[in-house]
Amino acid sequence: MSLPAMNDDYLIGFLSELLNIPSPTGRTGDAIDFIARELSQFPGLEIGKTRKGALLVKWQGEKDTLQRAVTAHTDTLGGMVKEIKPNGRLMITRIGGLVLNGVETESCTVFTAQGSSFHGSYMFDRASVHVHGAAVNETQRSESNMEIRLDEKVSDVEGVNALGIQVGDFVAFDPRVVISNGFVRSRFLDDKACVANLVSAIKTISDAGIRPRMTTYFLFSNYEEVGHGASAGLPGEVSELLAVDMAAVGNGQNSDEFHVTICLKDSGGPYHHGFSSRLRRIAEENGITYKTDIYPYYRSDGEAAWQAGADLQVALIGPGVDASHNYERTHIEALRATTQWLIAYLLSDES
Repeated sequence: MSLPAMNDDYLIGFLSELLNIPSPTGRTGDAIDFIARELSQFPGLEIGKTRKGALLVKWQGEKDTLQRAVTAHTDTLGGMVKEIKPNGRLMITRIGGLVLNGVETESCTVFTAQGSSFHGSYMFDRASVHVHGAAVNETQRSESNMEIRLDEKVSDVEGVNALGIQVGDFVAFDPRVVISNGFVRSRFLDDKACVANLVSAIKTISDAGIRPRMTTYFLFSNYEEVGHGASAGLPGEVSELLAVDMAAVGNGQNSDEFHVTICLKDSGGPYHHGFSSRLRRIAEENGITYKTDIYPYYRSDGEAAWQAGADLQVALIGPGVDASHNYERTHIEALRATTQWLIAYLLSDES
């Protein structure tokens, strides 16, 4: 059977909205709620949250003989206030593998525990070349020499405290979403691009008036960037887990920005050979061109589930994303292929 047609404009529109909702690990509620509201328009979905705050969606399939799960993570890199400096600037501690020189001079927002938010920019503490000379270019960036310069008239600890900003407040960096000539460039395509793939696949199947072949759970996890996103929340009856996360693009990698990739091994070891082989057969039967790759500095939510003791088959696919954990970029062709592969998988039989 031919795959139902997907809507590229919907995919890009949903992705753009999601990218612009701050969701650093630990503060993902707004993004989770946004996804839940979007999914609530599709009939037949049972939508709930785990105790950790992840979104868990059940879609009853035509058969229950093998129950599946698909996951993508909603949380992103970010920071938390570590110290209020004597000059009124803020030092942060990183959440996840944030690349400091990748967010140098970037706009950011500090969210207080009381619900207020304050804007600023993340700067090297000796940013002026007219004052500090060669040190501006020659000094290696670290958390200790980077600081948030608030857009507020504050110059001491007392002034910052008066705003309600405290140690432990979350910091989110602006994504800078740009859609250009088929490319999507933004921070945090890892992994909001794949969340958009999942939602678009659900919409496409629902709009066609059909449902998955097998009962399927969709886990939109919220702690992947710190290593334990899918370690909990999956029902025990699930037999296989398809993790959907970005494919690493760069020197030595087989992935590119224009294809979907199936990862066969990453830093945690090989994925399930039988499941990966079945996915490849599904792609080939549906004319979906894909890449294969191995990621040396990478681990997914699938491995988080495995390491937590889950007894299930795990595979990993995702769109190619350039400059991961930096100012990222992908292309609609990779996003489309990933969504089509998801649709084909969800409509496939158990073997």
